[in-house]
Amino acid sequence: METLEFIIYPDGRVKELVTGIVGKSCAEVTAAIEAQLGQVLTQEKTSDYYAQPVQQSVSSTVESQVSYSSW
Repeated sequence: METLEFIIYPDGRVKELVTGIVGKSCAEVTAAIEAQLGQVLTQEKTSDYYAQPVQQSVSSTVESQVSYSSW
């Protein structure tokens, strides 16, 4: 599940926490919001940012050949 959480501090700072988005697409998702919030002072990337999205591929059928010895 993708979630965006915002913590707004009394001094006006906003902390944005993003979970459930793998890879660099996180920056694309949050860019418009950050532009409306104002200047970004710092960013901390989580391990999800550096993870590679899982891509499913079409599985191929594997045939096995069984041979018996004639002992």
